[in-house]
Amino acid sequence: MGFLSVIRRWALRDKMPIREIARRTGLSRNTIKKYLRAGVVEPRFQTPERPSKLDPYAEKLSGWLVTEQRKSRKDRRTAKQMHADLVQLGYEGSYERVAAFVRTWKGDRHRAQQMANLGTFVPLVFQPGEAFQFDWSEDWAHVGGERIKLQVAHIKLSHSRAFLVRAYLLQTHEMLFDAHWHAFRVFEGVPGRGIYDNMRTAVDRVGVGKKRDVNARFMAMTSHYVFEPDFCNPAAGWEKGQVEKNVRDARHRLWQVMPAFADIDALNLWLEERCKALWAEIEHGSLPGSIADVWEAEKPALMPLPTAFDGYVELSKRVSPTCLITFERNRYSVPASFANRPVSLHIYPIRLVIVAEGHVVCEHQRIIERSHRHPGRVIYDWRHYLAVIQRKPGALRNGAPFVEMPEAFRQLQGQMLRKPGGDREMVEILSLVLHHDEQAVLCAVEMALEAGVPTKTHVLNLLHRLVDGTPADQPDVTPPEALALRKEPQANVARYDRLRRPLDAGGKCHAS
Repeated sequence: MGFLSVIRRWALRDKMPIREIARRTGLSRNTIKKYLRAGVVEPRFQTPERPSKLDPYAEKLSGWLVTEQRKSRKDRRTAKQMHADLVQLGYEGSYERVAAFVRTWKGDRHRAQQMANLGTFVPLVFQPGEAFQFDWSEDWAHVGGERIKLQVAHIKLSHSRAFLVRAYLLQTHEMLFDAHWHAFRVFEGVPGRGIYDNMRTAVDRVGVGKKRDVNARFMAMTSHYVFEPDFCNPAAGWEKGQVEKNVRDARHRLWQVMPAFADIDALNLWLEERCKALWAEIEHGSLPGSIADVWEAEKPALMPLPTAFDGYVELSKRVSPTCLITFERNRYSVPASFANRPVSLHIYPIRLVIVAEGHVVCEHQRIIERSHRHPGRVIYDWRHYLAVIQRKPGALRNGAPFVEMPEAFRQLQGQMLRKPGGDREMVEILSLVLHHDEQAVLCAVEMALEAGVPTKTHVLNLLHRLVDGTPADQPDVTPPEALALRKEPQANVARYDRLRRPLDAGGKCHAS
């Protein structure tokens, strides 16, 4: 390029003859005339088209490459394998020529895809109270002394851009329902429309265009809060770009400056307070004022907050002969009267409710264990097994559910099992909780242990006094070992002779 620039300067600026330029450069005059006549500034070397042995097989190889791109990465053929297949078809060229063709084909396809993805977009404007956007993300936090992966729900109002971030351990239906309730509670109202991607907890099947088979429980939630769900096109995240940006911004606004927490409840409380603080710090951008200012103006357009949706997921379970049901690798106890029977399990984010015959049978705190390195846990309630030990009192001695009894009951059991028949008496004492308040029975047992009289009779006496309100600290009345009568009766059988008198006038004999 520098050599050509010298030729152009000599000819056009210095008006030097072509003969002199040819003498100085050593080029022919025809070459110099060609450069000056064409007006070439950047000389290019034109590669001549040369025939290749691969040309007859180019179409076949291109078809193979298209087919291989549709397969999974592990099932695709390599360039060497395709070269071997071409050799079987009569190709006589080298592998390097096939590899060069494959590289060129992939480069052209990649550039075409990039150009196809560079679309044009229309800025969106939302009216107050019109819509909100929802999305999930995965982030890490220090909770309970360890670093765990969390499923984070992001909810953002489209007009005011007020947002809430809430952390869970799972992305299940009950977590989704709970996130909506807390978002509407913080926003102090419900918008008219919700914008989602095609998450499995909301969409059972994606149809053609905007057709969706919406999950029945998700539809029940939208009907309860009275808003219309709107689902984006597949792989079109820009249709809910506000909440997508919120996912990215939350990482440096929240997660990178986050302290450690004792549990998830403390984490979510901090997230809620931090989000509200950010509303006042972040400018809206499109409207004057901060996010908090625009949210205050938007609140009248939101529908008043209804009661919380009963956001549970129902599963049918069968109780085992050991009075247990299994859920998420853990087992939970059920009253013995429902053993070997079907029950309904209502799953909430933090609790499990067992329902049978239209009534709540029992509740348990939900255990969520993300690690599969440890075996599942068994959560007992010893009260559920009282009906069993009433028939089998010997099972009380080594029964696993009764290890978790209160300490007073365990101390009383240790003393009563030392004497014959003590296991049955202990079962009768434990069964008192079925008819009386457990704290009252426990108090009576503690008083009996303090008095040094751990018997069923004494526990019943103390319990009845507690129930009736009679003071339990009565004076100790200890009867003597033997009683002596002041006037002992005399053995006199002569009084029976009066019954042997003769009959009266009526022929009757009166014993009196």
